[in-house]
Order: sequence, then structure tokens, then C-alpha cells
Amino acid sequence: MASSIIGGLLNNTTQTSLIEASDVWVFDRNAQVTNSLNKKYDINVADSNEQLVEKCKVVVLAVKPQVLKAVLTPLAKVFSQTRPLVISVVAGIQSATIEYWLEQQLAIVRVMPNTPALIGAGASGLYANARVTSEQKALTDKLVGCIGIGRWVHSEADIDSVTALSGSGPAYFMLFIKSIIDAATKAGLDPQTAKDLAVQTAIGAAQLIQHSEHSISTLIENVTSPAGTTEQALLSFENDKLAEIVANAFDAAKTRSQKMALELAGIK
Repeated sequence: MASSIIGGLLNNTTQTSLIEASDVWVFDRNAQVTNSLNKKYDINVADSNEQLVEKCKVVVLAVKPQVLKAVLTPLAKVFSQTRPLVISVVAGIQSATIEYWLEQQLAIVRVMPNTPALIGAGASGLYANARVTSEQKALTDKLVGCIGIGRWVHSEADIDSVTALSGSGPAYFMLFIKSIIDAATKAGLDPQTAKDLAVQTAIGAAQLIQHSEHSISTLIENVTSPAGTTEQALLSFENDKLAEIVANAFDAAKTRSQKMALELAGIK
């Protein structure tokens, strides 16, 4: 995800004045990772996490949640000296936990991105704690805008809902597309033809929702003729309680996100 953010920042032609490669610092204990990023983007490689925090006004945390405590604890002193904006893309770690590990209050933004951010088509939920200024929120909007869209939520608890919606959501849509491809292939269509048509149908439906002035319900009605094929498929979904299945899956993902936050904070 860090590589996607860096690439989005430096390759986004609409925001060329936002940041230069010479402004970006990166550190990873795996030298191969940092050397690869340096070669690809010509950015700075820090010798340590301490040097990175010293150099940057904005620090992006992009590590596995299980190691974040070990990464942050030795950095309390340098964070107290520089007091950067902290942007965390680490799943499950609450802003209060980050402050606890750093032994101080800081401006922290939590970002819940998703995997389409890898191709600049991400959908991210954003939460700012009380110490984040309006200028820092605006800067975060620009940063996240380089990898897709971002939407602010009012409560940190809402990040769990974002996780269940857009964070895990790509897998839901991929599963539906795979299922309809499998059904079409079983019915006799060539697998590649089925894939092409299914993927383009998903893209077209999403774009139609995005750009239409009509509600989703109206758009569904527009494609559903009485006693037609679409109506029969929709009735089948209704009989199988598709809406309930989706709601249950959403709740399961949200509940797991909540439990993970407690587990990662050391609360059982």
C-alpha cells in the first residue's frame, strides 16, 4: 500500500505541485524494499525510522498491525520533538492506541483503503482525531485522492463499517462476478467471453449508478420488464434472501474488525 501511495503522489499529473520525489522519505528494515522504491521513484531512503520521522512533517504508517507497537515504542522521543501529522493505513489499530504507544497526543488520521488503490481506483474511509487541523485534513484529502476517492467519517467506530463495506468489499463483488461467470460457462459460453461480458457489465452498472441522476432502485426498475428475464432473476434473488445474506456478511466483517481492534490493542 505504501508503494501505491508513493506512486499515486508522484505520477498524478493533476497534483504536480503537491509533492516532489525529493520530499519523500521511506524506511523499511528490508533493504530490498527501499532500494526498489528508490530505483522506481528516485525518493530518499532513510537509515532508520528515527531519521524518517525527523525529516517528515507527515508520517505514513504502513506496516502490519502485529508489528506496529514494536515499531512505534522506540520512537516516542523523536515524535515528541517533531510532532508530525500521523496518517495510519494500519488496519485495526485505533488512534488512541497509537498515542498510548507513543506516550503523547498527536494529530492522527486513520485511513482504511482497499486493494483497488493499487491501480488508483481505491475507496478509502478517513477518520481524524480532535488534534487534526482543517489544513491537515485538506492535505490528507489530496494524498488519498492520488489513489482513488476518500470519504470522511464522523466517528472512529465508523471505520469498522468502512472496513466491512469498501475495505473487504472488493472480494464481495469479485465473488459475485466469479459466480456469474461460472454459471455462464456452465451454460455453454466460452470462459473468456463470459469473463469479458461479466466484467464489463459490472463496470457499466457501477458507472451508470455513479453518473445517473436516478436512484439505484429506479435504475433497477428501468432494466426490469414485467414478466421478463431480469424480473425472474431478481425474484430468485429475493426468494433466496440475497439482501439478508449480504447484511449478514457485512455484520460478520464489521464484528471481526471490532474484535481485531481489541485484540491488537491487547484487550481480550
